[in-house]
Amino acid sequence: MGDTLEFNDIYQEVKGSWNDGRLRFSKQNVVYKSSKTGKVDSIPAGELNLAQWRRVCLGHGIKLGTSTGHVYKYDGFRDTDFEKILEFFKANYKVELTERDMSVKGWNWGTAKFSGPLLQFDINENTAFEIPLSNVSQCATGKNEVTLEFHQNDDTEISLMEVRFYVPPNQTDERQDPVEAFAQNVLSKADVIQATGDAVCIFKELQCLTPRGRYDIRIYPTFLHLHGKTFDYKIPYTTVLRLFLLPHKDQRQMFFVISLDPPIKQGQTRYHFLILLFSKEENINLALNMSEEDVERRFEGKLSKHMSGSLYEMVSRVMKALVNRKITVPGNFQGHSGAQCITCSYKASSGLLYPLERGFIYVHKPPVHLRFEEISCVNFARGTTTTRSFDFEIETKQGNQYTFSSIEREEYGKLFDFVNAKKLNIKNRGFKEGMKGKIDEYSDSDDDQHDAYLERMKAEGKIREEGNDSDESDSGSDESFNPGEEDDDIAEEYDSNASASDSSDEGDDSEDESAKKKKAKKVKVVKEKKERKPRKEKKQKDTGGPKRPMSAYMLWLNASRERIKSENPGISVTEISKKAGEMWRQLGKDEKEEWETKAGEAKEEYEKAKKEYKESGRMPTTTSKKETKKSAGKKEEKKRKSAGGDKDKERGAGNDSFKSREFIETSEESSSDSDRKSKSKKKKKKEESDEEEEEAMSTPASSEEESE
Repeated sequence: MGDTLEFNDIYQEVKGSWNDGRLRFSKQNVVYKSSKTGKVDSIPAGELNLAQWRRVCLGHGIKLGTSTGHVYKYDGFRDTDFEKILEFFKANYKVELTERDMSVKGWNWGTAKFSGPLLQFDINENTAFEIPLSNVSQCATGKNEVTLEFHQNDDTEISLMEVRFYVPPNQTDERQDPVEAFAQNVLSKADVIQATGDAVCIFKELQCLTPRGRYDIRIYPTFLHLHGKTFDYKIPYTTVLRLFLLPHKDQRQMFFVISLDPPIKQGQTRYHFLILLFSKEENINLALNMSEEDVERRFEGKLSKHMSGSLYEMVSRVMKALVNRKITVPGNFQGHSGAQCITCSYKASSGLLYPLERGFIYVHKPPVHLRFEEISCVNFARGTTTTRSFDFEIETKQGNQYTFSSIEREEYGKLFDFVNAKKLNIKNRGFKEGMKGKIDEYSDSDDDQHDAYLERMKAEGKIREEGNDSDESDSGSDESFNPGEEDDDIAEEYDSNASASDSSDEGDDSEDESAKKKKAKKVKVVKEKKERKPRKEKKQKDTGGPKRPMSAYMLWLNASRERIKSENPGISVTEISKKAGEMWRQLGKDEKEEWETKAGEAKEEYEKAKKEYKESGRMPTTTSKKETKKSAGKKEEKKRKSAGGDKDKERGAGNDSFKSREFIETSEESSSDSDRKSKSKKKKKKEESDEEEEEAMSTPASSEEESE
């Protein structure tokens, strides 16, 4: 038997949802770490006073109790694990692991017992169910009833809303009401937020980013109260997971981030993070609403009755003492600008990404916290719009992907070194312009490795700088457009005297120089476009052929339409079709057979008529819609051209005095050319119409001969 026992895929029930994690038994303590939140439950071995092995819904489970009154339940063990855990408890712990059966009779009457933080309902001395009183949000009493309401969990498909207990009257002790006694036992351990007494301290008009607005924060011994103009939030300290204190990139402001699980709610919106923004220059003198003896006894030197300093320091210090959790600050990472964060965008909003010692956090909209333990791999990808920035992609083990885009190229080296030092898996998925898609998995060593992507970006930067030196006039895709600098050398579009612009003064020398520069530029590679497949021509409809037969439903509808109208006066056309569909579905097989036989006969007649029509060899009598549209369009174009020509002539007649000799000669030449073209077109159209008439005359004669 070793010093430790470890089990994977062990589940802990949290308000109706199962969160998996890892459980480890050691000589000193029992440690459980949740895979979802990363929260760690550490139970010292000396405090264990209860250990039960039970058959539960996920196989087998273990229930552990401590001398401080806490109860921990873990499920997901196998039947074979009992012997291992039993031997380990005998060898290392003072508590013996006992087997306990659960009641599965399904009875709804029994004995209610309050054992620590649990309400236990027993039937014949066997437990039927247990309710953690910390999940109770409200407790209401009636004449002989007690109603318990519960906190809801968004991660569960089905939630327990309330449970009602019938408490029979106590005939032996008339002075004590059993309903009130039951309710008092529930409220003593329930997570019911009641603002009783005065607040420890109040911070007024603090700027809050999520939820947005300015709030007064009232610090109570067991919960945090946010009071705003529109909304109020009460946050129990038990829901606080982590605290972060992060410096802004401008070095003048500070973020204080509170991670919550479960989140606070406002309608359908869930706030998993509470983000406060402070100015470093704002100071405060704080006095706690407690006596010095109470402060010393309660906080053990962490706080004092009178404190002064920066506002963000006072808030973070008070929260750390009340929540009893460490404050996470950025580690040794420093970006290109010397700041401990990186400017980037996430979901089309700009923010700051902070590389921490054990994860990443992004503020502020929406806030994201990713622990290294839940990260599967990271990827450095080229930006989609420009080569001056890159994207940083993070994939989690649950399959979620987070893309932080528009990161400056100068930050790449610092971020890559940080990720490599933290031993995260890095992969390149392949970039544009023919780059090979390699997956580079780095080992756990901290040795420097060749980074092909970094070398490529450096080479591209040199080429671009050389191109900018040689060609300052032509801006690339990434350079900004400066209208004030370029408009001086360009003739305006609406300038009637274009030769008088500044560019003409330079002469032909500037044109020769610009032509040489354009030749010196690299030729862009243009991908060959794939040839499109020719569209299939639609078949022409033949109106002279036999019409298709109606279906059984349509035959029945035509026969029943008047009857439906008479039975439903004022019914619309759409409602007739709906009503007919319902009536057709309700018809029996015998009634439908009558119409199906009629439809079958009509189909046979259609097939026969179609066959005779094909054998006769008749041609379609109507042209397609496209041909009719084309012919109509050509006629309209002719009318427009003729009308436009007449207008031009009228305009020309009115401005004869302003026409030069050259203009008159060119207009006469162009008019003569257009006359020649129009005459040739008319001749071609006449020839085509004659040929069509000859074909039309020949086709009916041949068809008549064949029929004879």
